[in-house]
Amino acid sequence: MLDHGYHALSAMLTAHHRDTPDNQGRWFHVHLSVAAAGHDYDCAIDVDSHQSNTGVEWKVITLRPQEWMMITGLPPGSHALANNSSSGALDYIRDPRLVPSMGCLFVMMPDAVTRLLMSIAQAMANSWNRGDHIAATNALEGILEVGRPVYVFGEPFTSGFGLHNIHQNQGDPPNSSHPEWWNENGIWQDGGTIVHRSSGSLVAFISKFTTQAYKTDNQGHPA
Repeated sequence: MLDHGYHALSAMLTAHHRDTPDNQGRWFHVHLSVAAAGHDYDCAIDVDSHQSNTGVEWKVITLRPQEWMMITGLPPGSHALANNSSSGALDYIRDPRLVPSMGCLFVMMPDAVTRLLMSIAQAMANSWNRGDHIAATNALEGILEVGRPVYVFGEPFTSGFGLHNIHQNQGDPPNSSHPEWWNENGIWQDGGTIVHRSSGSLVAFISKFTTQAYKTDNQGHPA
């Protein structure tokens, strides 16, 4: 599990910027500057991994607003979430709110067509974009709107105001160089960014490292 808890931050996006590239092997982040309850927060979103030449995988998902009222109804500020499906927490593998919906088409279609559409929806849900940190950054920045509400999921910093581990937080394999990654595996604690856009839509950016598994056990370890 994450060492310092798992939170959802309800805030207003005031700015965003990219890390300055360097040659020291650091991860590359997009930083969201957000304001909530009289505090300025920094949310560091990983969009790179030096463990893989292909960086990260990501999805941009248009959400169904009625399923997110527990989160969008939070007052401004950072809120601790329990690691379960009823708290509003994210789980990329188990969370039905992140699965694309085919809507009312199913009502009018015969069973064979319904099964086909369901299989297509499932394939869409399991499809990840893959690329370098620039492609991932462009995808994230494409949904950001300064002055709009954002909801960010991740682990609080140990000092100051902000969140990190804003990515999948399960499925890490054993790694002798970074044993803490295995220890931090857990379910219902994935990070993510949701933007309430001026169009009225809710759009999420979620990401994972290419070394992380697509299926996990009840402890969040690769299955």
